[in-house]
Order: sequence, then structure tokens, then C-alpha cells
Amino acid sequence: MRTAAMIKRVFREMSRDKRTIALMFIAPLFILSLVYFLFQSNATTTASLATRNVDRTLVSAVKGKHIKIHQVTTKKSTKALIRTHNYDALMTQTGDKLTITLANDDQTKAALVKQSLQAAQIKLKTKAAATTIKTQAVAMKKLQLALATATKTAGVSTPATQTSHATKRVKGTTSYHPTYHYLYGSKDSTFFDTLLPIMMGFVVFFFVFLISGIALLRERTTGTLYRLLATPIKRGEILAGYLIGYGTFALIQTLLVVLFTMGAFKIQILGSIWTVLLINVMLALVALTLGLLVSSFAASEFQMVQFIPIVAIPQIFFAGIIPISSLPDWLQPVTYIMPLYYGASSMSAVVIKGAKLMDVLPNLGILAVFSAVFLGLNLLVMRRYRQV
Repeated sequence: MRTAAMIKRVFREMSRDKRTIALMFIAPLFILSLVYFLFQSNATTTASLATRNVDRTLVSAVKGKHIKIHQVTTKKSTKALIRTHNYDALMTQTGDKLTITLANDDQTKAALVKQSLQAAQIKLKTKAAATTIKTQAVAMKKLQLALATATKTAGVSTPATQTSHATKRVKGTTSYHPTYHYLYGSKDSTFFDTLLPIMMGFVVFFFVFLISGIALLRERTTGTLYRLLATPIKRGEILAGYLIGYGTFALIQTLLVVLFTMGAFKIQILGSIWTVLLINVMLALVALTLGLLVSSFAASEFQMVQFIPIVAIPQIFFAGIIPISSLPDWLQPVTYIMPLYYGASSMSAVVIKGAKLMDVLPNLGILAVFSAVFLGLNLLVMRRYRQV
């Protein structure tokens, strides 16, 4: 009976909370639909390979639907070429030696270049072997004719020498010796190295969003916020206090995350660590203002948590884990309204490519705009809480 009473109580509370029921049933469908559309595209990964002074036969063999070839003649340095044109690799040739410099900021594309080159070499060797067999068959036929003629008229030379030269010439064009260099990272780099800067930004964003939202909600549910607003204190002063207070904890959290990843995962930050901290602080600021805004529409901590699948989780899908170019055309613009995209892009650029502050300044400016918009909306929403 007591269990039945408890069940009845749960059903009664849930039936009264229409928002909880709606989010409980709609949020999973929303997430599943989003994942479906994200992976619906049939676009395949394509790597851009620049070639300089490379045999045409090899270039033709490497070229395919997954490799886009850019033939360059400029004498610019390899680093400058890759960074300026955002190539995934640059291949140069000296004799039978190939030098391939991989950008290595995306291990999938680096592996694609390697596989395409290996496949091209096998393809050329197979083609050369077929040509050799064909040439030898023709030569054998001529030899047989020559031998038949020689039996009639003694002392006639055979074309065996010509066959040998032809075979040697074909083999000489298919034996390449590739050497790989890496612009970013090393041959031991994994996908986790690419993922880690994005996850650092997401961790900071997620926890600051959650904690700040619940903190303001608690002020409302306990009545503290209403008592504060009954005093001469201004709404801007309350929000400034929240921003500075929780911003300080966000800064400490950022320091811990960065130091932990450097120590535990041995991540190599090619750029300035101060720029990394600044990016995380800007992300925390956006998460803080967004968390405060969202909490205004929740009546309890339970409802605040329910906003996570709608507000926070979609951010990670558009943060760069899935290349934007591989998303469906109609879904790509959604990326640009996700604050985490700008933070994660900046983090990846500084950590992996060694980008400087000026390089990521436009993204930081967009994050500042997001913070200003959310802050302005917070000031508007907070008006309804002032009762005197």
C-alpha cells in the first residue's frame, strides 16, 4: 500500500509538471533527430594534396575522389605553402625520392594521403608489370620468329637485348622512396590529440553553464533573490557580482583543466598558454551568462538539468568534431550560432597549429558579442523578479 502511495505521488507530481513531461519525451527525440541529420550526409572526407616537381604518372595515380591535387610551382617554403593555402600535405620529388610533408592537424586526412600514395605505387607497379609481361610476350614472339628464321639462315641476332632495356626502363619509373615529415604533431599523433582542445573548451563551457544556472535558481527558490531586489541594489550589480564571482572560479577551473591535460595527457601546446586561458575565460563568460538566462525559465533544479540536452549537448556536435564541410548544406549555418564552435576552433588553432592571439581575435570578438547579448537578455528577464 505504501509503495502504491509512493507511485501515485510520483504520477501526480509528474502530471502537474507539464514542462518536465514535455522535455522528458521531446528532448531524446530532438537529440536523435539531430544526430540523424548530422550523419545523414553522404559527403566523404577529401584531402588536399599539393605537388611540386612530381612525375605526372604518379600524380595521376594518386589523384582520386578522396584526394584533390594542387600542382604548385612556387618556391615558397613548405610550411608557408601549407599554412597559406590550408593544404593537408605537400609532396615534392628529387629523382626517385619523394618528400611528403603532412599538415597532420587532422589525422584522418593524413592517413588518407598515405593510403592514396601507397595505392598509387601499387597501381603503378602493377601497370608496369603488365606492360613488362606484354613486352616480353612480344619479344618472345619475335624471338621465336627469329629462331625459326635462323634455322634457315644461320647467324641472325635476336631482340633479347631490346627486351631487357624496355623492362629496365619501365621498372625505373615505379620505384619511389617516400619520406614523411609532420608540420603539426608527430607520427604518433592520434585522433585524441585533435579532439582534446575541443573537449577542453566543452568541459569548461558545460560545467560553468550548469553551476551558474543552478546557483541563480537557488537564489530564486529560497527567496534570496526577491529579498535582494527589495533593496536598492541594481540588477546590473547582481549580475556583475555573479559574473565576477563565478568568473573567478571559472578561471581557476580553466587553469586546472589546462594543467591537467598538459601533465596527464602530455599535450603539447604550440601557441601561447595565456591565449589558451583567455579563450577558456571567454567561453566561461558565455556559459555563465547563458546559464543565468536559461535558469530564469526553470522552476527547479530538476527543470534546469532538463535544458542540458537542448542547450549544451548540441554545442559539442557543432564544435568541430564533425567537419562542417561534411554536414548537409541546410545544417551548416547552424554551426555559426553555436558559441562553442568559435571557442573550440580557436583552441584547436592555438594548441595544434600554434596560432597567435591576433589570429583568433575575430572568434574572441564573436564570443564577446554572445556574452553581451545574453547579459542584456538577463537584465530584461530580471525585471519581472523585482516586486517593489
